[in-house]
Amino acid sequence: MVKLRTIYRCTDCGVALPKWAGRCGACGAWNSLVEDVEGFAPYSPAELISLSNGMALVPPGEPKPINALDAKISIPQPSGLEELDRVLGGGLVPGSVTLLGGEPGIGKSTLLLQLLAAWPTKTLYITAEESAQQVRLRAERLGAIRPDLWLVAEMSLTNIIAAIESVKPQLVIIDSIQAIADPQLNSAPGSVAQVRGCAHRLVQEAKARDLPIVLVGHVTKDGGLAGPRVLEHVVDTVLSFEGERHHALRLLRAVKHRYGSTNELGLFEMTENGLRSVPDASKLFLADRRPGVPGSIVVPALEGHRPLLVEVQALTNLSPSHITPRRSAQGIDAGRLAMLLAVLERRADINLSQHEVFASVVGGVKLGEPGADLGVCLALVSAATNTPLAENLVTCGEVGLAGELRQAGNTARRLAEAARLGFTRAIIPASSAVDIKISGMTLEPAHTVAEALKLAGLVTE
Repeated sequence: MVKLRTIYRCTDCGVALPKWAGRCGACGAWNSLVEDVEGFAPYSPAELISLSNGMALVPPGEPKPINALDAKISIPQPSGLEELDRVLGGGLVPGSVTLLGGEPGIGKSTLLLQLLAAWPTKTLYITAEESAQQVRLRAERLGAIRPDLWLVAEMSLTNIIAAIESVKPQLVIIDSIQAIADPQLNSAPGSVAQVRGCAHRLVQEAKARDLPIVLVGHVTKDGGLAGPRVLEHVVDTVLSFEGERHHALRLLRAVKHRYGSTNELGLFEMTENGLRSVPDASKLFLADRRPGVPGSIVVPALEGHRPLLVEVQALTNLSPSHITPRRSAQGIDAGRLAMLLAVLERRADINLSQHEVFASVVGGVKLGEPGADLGVCLALVSAATNTPLAENLVTCGEVGLAGELRQAGNTARRLAEAARLGFTRAIIPASSAVDIKISGMTLEPAHTVAEALKLAGLVTE
């Protein structure tokens, strides 16, 4: 007979402690310990395969030479959504478990319904948060009504597995993992024990049936996936669906992917009829750009292996002497903006300490790479001097604390994308211009940020 005892488990690292504490002794996280239950039974180590779900013991696996295994089993099956397949490296792998996270209302359910509508064989949608009628209405709006799409509103893990056995689908969507519960576990849905136990059981079902399963996960106010960290460890792929409610653009990234790269980016546009793939994102980002406005410049950024042309805008305003100047950053790191302002003051003699500074990346894109540093600097000085930059100019490069310019990764690919859209000038670090030749584009190398400002016509000797 399995006995249960109360423990306290860290939601960040998963360590179990016998009593509650304000700080986890293993990872140092504050207020991360939550009450949990743990089972132990008088089985030998060879017999004890699983503790949490009351599952029957399974025989051990048979060791085989690695060259005797069939690699064709792990070939991805295309989903029918081009941008999703781009992120997944071709599609969903049979037997894989994918966790999709994102803020409420961002479009997770819409994306998954469109995935089910495009899937060529029988599918099963398990909704644990909405009624079947609500999902049916959304499916009608998206044009996802098809006879091979099966739907059930269920919160019990036992009944969910019974539905999978009855329907025998080739793809299962569960919305969401925090809303389902295993009746054999004495805890509420969404607790650490339930999320961990249900996730382990669903992973076993996926592997045993060679069935791809997609789980929807809630996110916390900090943007991380809610629940124990073991939830991310046990699944094969973790996808992050991002965007802003006031913008139509949605970005899909792979945070973890056991079957391929995590460097790809999928782009969707939210429309009245659902999500639409955006194969040419650069044109979308620059569609409303107004050339000749001070403080605006185009930066060829790189999201994974995908070059994107985005507009960086800056605005400065002289602040009253009795008020501390504001520093606002959207789409770029606020600490990075403060560092660039300090470099401009000490290395280029551009003093903005008495100015309010606003910097933004248009379109809701977040630039986390240092390759946008030079573009931010040029936009700031352009706004401060009220001097517009050339309409055909792009720039990319990292700015160091000494004011030097360092090359950004895959500069040639970035500039090739800019040349495709008609840009003919590029100010880049001198180290990047050694072996790069782009047809129809003039490269202007600079060693320091001060030299770049002169090349852009923002300062004189």
